[in-house]
Amino acid sequence: MGSDFDDKQKKIDKENGDCLCSRFEEAFSILGKKWNGVIIEALLIGDSLRFGEIANKIDGCSDRILTARLKELRDCDIVSRKTFDESSLIKYELTEKGRDLQPIMKSVHVWADKWCDGNK
Repeated sequence: MGSDFDDKQKKIDKENGDCLCSRFEEAFSILGKKWNGVIIEALLIGDSLRFGEIANKIDGCSDRILTARLKELRDCDIVSRKTFDESSLIKYELTEKGRDLQPIMKSVHVWADKWCDGNK
């Protein structure tokens, strides 16, 4: 719980422009959530994928969590879910908003190649 002083300081900081932009915070609340980045990356590489194809590309993510993350990404209009008439086929793909993340994901790859050793 924050004190009155903390709340007043946050208000002053915001007025002075010292707080992070709310849009930046919103973006990181989406992209920073575990599994969302790798789901987006899988769809950038695979274009249009079935649930099982996405699951096979992401090691360690349970079906329950993958389902929840895909729904969240759909709710944010980053991923779309396509159904096909006269078929039980369902595919997921990135929306225009999701595809706009491609240069960001490329930058993350560059950063990871430089700074990460691949050992979680």
